[in-house]
Amino acid sequence: MIAVLIGMENAFEILGSYAITFAVIGGFTWRVLRQGRRLADQVDDDQKYWT
Repeated sequence: MIAVLIGMENAFEILGSYAITFAVIGGFTWRVLRQGRRLADQVDDDQKYWT
């Protein structure tokens, strides 16, 4: 019972850390994809070997 109470005392910090981590990873992913699309627009279609 005491272990549950101790865990609940730290729940805000733990869940907050997860939220911040997911937000940062999501923001980084969005930035990388946006930059990749912008750079892909600058390459001629005949040079895009991945298509």
